[in-house]
Amino acid sequence: MGRTSVALIAAGAGLMLALSACGANTQGGGGGGGGATSGGAGGAGVKVGVILPDTASSARYESFDRPLLDKALRAEGLDPDIQNAQGDVQKFSQLADGMINSGVKVLIIDSLNSESGAAVAKKAQASGIPVIDYDRLNLGGSSDYYVSFDATKIGEVQGQGLLLGVGEKQGANIIEIEGAATDNNATLVINGQKNVLKSKYDSGAYKVVGSQQIPEWNNQQAGTTFEQLLTANGGKVDGVLVANDGMAGAVVTVLKKTGLAGKVPVTGQDATPDGLQAILRGEMFMTVFKPITEEANATAKVAAALAKGDKAGADKLATATADDTKNGRKVKSVLLNTVLITKDKVKQVVDAGGVKASEICVADTKAACDQLGIK
Repeated sequence: MGRTSVALIAAGAGLMLALSACGANTQGGGGGGGGATSGGAGGAGVKVGVILPDTASSARYESFDRPLLDKALRAEGLDPDIQNAQGDVQKFSQLADGMINSGVKVLIIDSLNSESGAAVAKKAQASGIPVIDYDRLNLGGSSDYYVSFDATKIGEVQGQGLLLGVGEKQGANIIEIEGAATDNNATLVINGQKNVLKSKYDSGAYKVVGSQQIPEWNNQQAGTTFEQLLTANGGKVDGVLVANDGMAGAVVTVLKKTGLAGKVPVTGQDATPDGLQAILRGEMFMTVFKPITEEANATAKVAAALAKGDKAGADKLATATADDTKNGRKVKSVLLNTVLITKDKVKQVVDAGGVKASEICVADTKAACDQLGIK
């Protein structure tokens, strides 16, 4: 999630499901053009449409999701048309209209907000096109299925990471930099964090001295907001609970200016190359590894079943449910698990194919990579 939702489950060759994805967070492929189309020309399979939200809030959408979805959908015999709304709600709607009019058999949407996502789902379903909410659930919507990581568990993983980093320091000053209030995933992540940290907060063992949700998960605004909160607390902070790696990077930049980088544990999410480098340097304490390959593969399998008109087959895949709290319905879902990554576990992400060693073992992290056996 960037934006995006710590249990581990067994999968293949003794690896955990969350670690089974080859190339899950790899920076290769995908075409950085953002608005460019994947698929279309000459595809022999059933056509499906995919709309990704933006290129600014997280590197994952173009670097990870696009190529992985393209590969997974084609492996299921589908012909994917993958486009990016570039953070523009109007463009999101226009892309959906074009795909609906072109006769896609399934529409997969990662919307910018619930309102626009729900509106698109309504139009698609009026044309007899089933809709899959990808990565974030559109509250108040009507999409048929939802495929994502368990966002509440992601928050719990971050809470556990903060506990590990801050430890038993009494009265620890905590600043929270959270995801957008318009994003249901951000709400679920916060709920998960509270599941773990509430007792610390209630007892006074930890003290929240500043907390802010950042519109559109904007990295620059996250840094500015963190600096303001830090200044307001007299420059004192013992831990920073940050919702994703991009915003964590902005927080680390501020901590460097104040001489606190490496002295204050900072959380993240997405296991991006930049985030993992920061962990190897000791500037971030942890991140959350989300095997996007698993998300793409699960989405492709549900889409393939729907494209065949096999609703029963899709139901067999979507064994979980997600709560749409706005209209009180249960949405059939595939909810995947994630992994807490601290410095000593970075090698697991590389071994799982999440990133290449060359992406994280650069000049100022080489010594750490050598020590951890990352090659």
